[in-house]
Amino acid sequence: MVSGLEVLGRDALGEEDLTALARTITGDPAAVASAVRVETVDYPIGTPSTESLHRVFGTTTAGADWSCFVKKLQSVRHSPIIELVPVEFRQSFIDYMPWNLEIAVHRSGVGDLMPDGMRLPKAYRIDVYDDDRGTVWMENVVQEWGPWPIARFERAAYLLGRLSARRQPHLVEPLLDREVSRIPGNGLRYYAGGRVLNAALPALSDPATWRHPMLAAAVCNLGDHRLKDDLLDLGARVPGVLDALDALPQCYQHGDASPQNLLVPHDSPDEFVVIDWGFDCPQAVGFDLGQLLIGLAHAGELSAEALPAVHKVILEAFQEGLAADGMQVSEDEVLYGYLGSLLIRATFTALPLELFGKAQASPELFEERVLLTRALVDLVSEVI
Repeated sequence: MVSGLEVLGRDALGEEDLTALARTITGDPAAVASAVRVETVDYPIGTPSTESLHRVFGTTTAGADWSCFVKKLQSVRHSPIIELVPVEFRQSFIDYMPWNLEIAVHRSGVGDLMPDGMRLPKAYRIDVYDDDRGTVWMENVVQEWGPWPIARFERAAYLLGRLSARRQPHLVEPLLDREVSRIPGNGLRYYAGGRVLNAALPALSDPATWRHPMLAAAVCNLGDHRLKDDLLDLGARVPGVLDALDALPQCYQHGDASPQNLLVPHDSPDEFVVIDWGFDCPQAVGFDLGQLLIGLAHAGELSAEALPAVHKVILEAFQEGLAADGMQVSEDEVLYGYLGSLLIRATFTALPLELFGKAQASPELFEERVLLTRALVDLVSEVI
């Protein structure tokens, strides 16, 4: 073990492995690793299959600097979240959640399918352990600073459209060889059955939810007293929407294409480095647009008022991307695939009910989320 790597536990490399890593990253076959330090990434981990995130910074004896991003993966059976899952559902949850999807991405060849302007981060080293854990040592992407301009949303949607067209089920295999990964719409149905139908909608149906001081004040201050009824009306349509989505043209897509997962390198601002894939099964064409639209708004970095303009741009660009790679579908099909998926994935969970009684809650946050939820309700109601 090299001093400075202790925080990585069993992933702390010895001198030989560390030097091999430094040579891979620097491209210098004679490089010898010298000083090294590890920083824990201060980012809320929302995926139970992610154990931890770190950045490793080092130098060589010749004075060259190098760095990498270390992502430690785990089966959800190792995650604290498993204690929140009812005992009778735990094993099915463990079996369903693919902890090794990130590893499969780097081993699948999907990077060769990506259109120009989109790529995977470089993977320097992958370790897999026999207790359903693994670690990926990958490129540390230094990102472009600042908000996304509308042209970047447009370009991202166009490239996501091209990628979707290239990953139609008759052209490619899933990233993981699992039966559930071949069933159209399976991922969204699993999410809907758990997060939406068994958690979010019962909470939204409970009058006590709307009497909570934080939410009640936000609704009253904004005068949106129809929000509850509109959400519950849409909630009643969820089964029909899922059926309609399954009847649309299908593609294997990124699955979680929020701007946070489309990294923009500061030295190559027209390029996207694509990370954190999800939903490894065919989904309705347009599925990826929902997360592209909502990601920054959900993080408080894009106002609800900006969503209609972004929506219009990404819808058109995505369809152009599909056509550029030979997939001919109607705008209505893309629109329903996009907004129907957005309804299930984000509309019922935009209100931060999980923050009731927590220190992070604030009147400003709840008002922002009420505005965001209203924007989503109005948007999806165009087609649902």
